[in-house]
Amino acid sequence: MSSSPPASPDAPTRLFRSEDELARLPASERIRYRLVSAECRHHANDNIADYIRDGEIDELKAEVQAKMQQVLRALVIDTDSDHNTNETAKRVAKMFIDEVFRGRYVPMPSVTEFPNAERLNELMIVGPITVRSACSHHLCPILGKVWIGLLPNEHSNLIGLSKYARICDWIMSRPQIQEEAVTMLANELQARVRPDGLAIVMEADHFCMHWRGVKDNESAMVNSVMRGAFLKDANLRREFLSLLPRKQG
Repeated sequence: MSSSPPASPDAPTRLFRSEDELARLPASERIRYRLVSAECRHHANDNIADYIRDGEIDELKAEVQAKMQQVLRALVIDTDSDHNTNETAKRVAKMFIDEVFRGRYVPMPSVTEFPNAERLNELMIVGPITVRSACSHHLCPILGKVWIGLLPNEHSNLIGLSKYARICDWIMSRPQIQEEAVTMLANELQARVRPDGLAIVMEADHFCMHWRGVKDNESAMVNSVMRGAFLKDANLRREFLSLLPRKQG
């Protein structure tokens, strides 16, 4: 029986492959096949950890390394004789998979939840939490701070302060735009904590503006999500915003 050729990166993923066919595909194509078969979206800012099997992360890194080596070659960089770029493709692959885009490839971090035994119902603010992300348009860094405001109720689940930072890092470590990142963070915290009110403010520098294009070093982006009591109660919203130590020029 003849073997199927490897899938072209530009070809649509064919459904109903046998296990033998899947085993011959690159890891990225096997993962994509599972995602498409499950009709699961896999945009730049989506988490796909449920569709990655043991050992495939290392295979992905090897694939990215090989492709990155071709990018360097296309840029006419002699990586053989240039000692500074000998290992660049390997470093970039490791950086993408294990670090700056890690939030796509690993499951949600374990978060211990506690019942609101004391029935706390006062405003609490967590932040500033340092966040690092990447613009999905140019893969340039986004560096900033996040503040989270919560108004719990007796049925809310309370989580430890460090867990807010872990959840932020998991969501922000993906290529995306800031507006969508803040909304994703709000959705995750709303479902997990179930507060009466939730407010998130993010202020960040975008290197797609600093480093390229207009090359404006002074601009930053600030956006917010207000839900529940923070959306309905202007006084609560003002109290939250007044307590945020914003960046000084």
